[in-house]
Amino acid sequence: MDALQLTFKRLRRAGRKALIPFVMAGDPSLRATEALLPRLADAGADVIEVGVPFSDPLADGPVIQRASSRALAAGTTPARVVELLGRVARRVSVPLVVLTYWNPIAQYGARGSTASDGAAFTRALKAAGVRGVIVPDLSLEEGERFRRVAARAGIADILLASTTTSPARLTRIARAARGFIYYVSVTGTTGIRRQLPMEWLAGVRRLKGMTRTPVCVGFGISTPAQARAVARTADGVIVGSALIRAMEPWPRQPDRAARAAERFIRQLRWAIG
Repeated sequence: MDALQLTFKRLRRAGRKALIPFVMAGDPSLRATEALLPRLADAGADVIEVGVPFSDPLADGPVIQRASSRALAAGTTPARVVELLGRVARRVSVPLVVLTYWNPIAQYGARGSTASDGAAFTRALKAAGVRGVIVPDLSLEEGERFRRVAARAGIADILLASTTTSPARLTRIARAARGFIYYVSVTGTTGIRRQLPMEWLAGVRRLKGMTRTPVCVGFGISTPAQARAVARTADGVIVGSALIRAMEPWPRQPDRAARAAERFIRQLRWAIG
């Protein structure tokens, strides 16, 4: 049983839900990210999702787009992110998961103009101690080969579902899922929402009736109250934009930004139990 499975099994036995913060690697620097990740784990994170900055992040709203732009401006590359995660994985007790787009995966380790099948990237993640990968722009059908490649490397290819996913497609996702399923609670890109539409609730309940793979909800969760409401049904809560915005006022003071992040994660941890 791998680290993600063990984490969710432990939480289920304790009657608790997973808290999964998202941060962008290299925002504002790789050194700051390396110092931040253990602090998030100590503050109550059960899994940490780390973004690889990309120039065209189609699923991301303005807060994460800004974080990605800052990271790219600081010279962050996929290879440097993998190196960072290799150092951090030995220092944290929670599983690390990477979110990236298909282009950086295909180009990782590719020679000349020939894109790879992702094997070089997944092998690098495995060597670094990463447990899973999320690829928002890789569809269920297009990702079948990559799922096999990732499985051979021992990496969970974490699939996404949403309020617009048909029941038939949910069934296919439930059968193919590994690690956990990322359920998108809102239509559109990531971002901070004052209120979450309730359409996610029926979808999560339907999906949980199809699979024992944990279902975690993200996109739009911005407050402890929202996190608490989602955790009543979902197996985990994913928070990105609100966490990054909590750190944004101090781009040149990474320790102060990290303290703000810790406070926010502790508030979420208290809220969801």
